[in-house]
Amino acid sequence: MSDPAEPEEDEAAIRQRLSVALQDHADLDVAIRAMMSAPMPDLMVIGRFKRKKLSLKDEIARLRDQLTPDIIA
Repeated sequence: MSDPAEPEEDEAAIRQRLSVALQDHADLDVAIRAMMSAPMPDLMVIGRFKRKKLSLKDEIARLRDQLTPDIIA
């Protein structure tokens, strides 16, 4: 028999992961902007940060999808 509190815990965990991912995404955005404004930007690091930011964007979309209930039309 499943515990009725389980979905709430799952939702809370998803919301926590979403919050962390959103903060990491914002932090990377700030870091990328700062590095781009440097006199000699390290393009390899910037590229790595951009790929990580894109990966976080995908994770954010996936987590938001998990929080959105399925609606049968």
